[in-house]
Amino acid sequence: MWRRGGYLISTDPDRLDLELVHRFLSEDAYWSLGVPRQAVQRSIEHSLNFGVYHGDDQVGFARVVTDYATFAWVADVFVVEAHRGRGLGKWLMETVVSHPELASLRRWLLATVDAHTLYEPLGFRPVADHPRFMVIEG
Repeated sequence: MWRRGGYLISTDPDRLDLELVHRFLSEDAYWSLGVPRQAVQRSIEHSLNFGVYHGDDQVGFARVVTDYATFAWVADVFVVEAHRGRGLGKWLMETVVSHPELASLRRWLLATVDAHTLYEPLGFRPVADHPRFMVIEG
């Protein structure tokens, strides 16, 4: 667990608020509008998940699909609107890429149309000819 200014990041799957995650992904996230609850649940079951919490309430999320040896795909990163503007997305992604089980990976990949400035300080670069995709290669 990581703590900062009244917030907590945890990878404990039992803490996740599946209803919140599903609601955000299916109603607010441009990349997954209308996604079925069962698909969200299954994706969580097969990912390393990061929840951001303020007290008992989940206010952010990210998940990583990985082989834990060479590659990771970062997906479904969000902070609910009421908690934006506090650096939580940056802190969440810093926590993700520095996680002890992921820190030695050679390649990270994600897709975004509007959050390049969040990911670039962490080393992500747009993929040539596919600027929606960002990668860290090392």
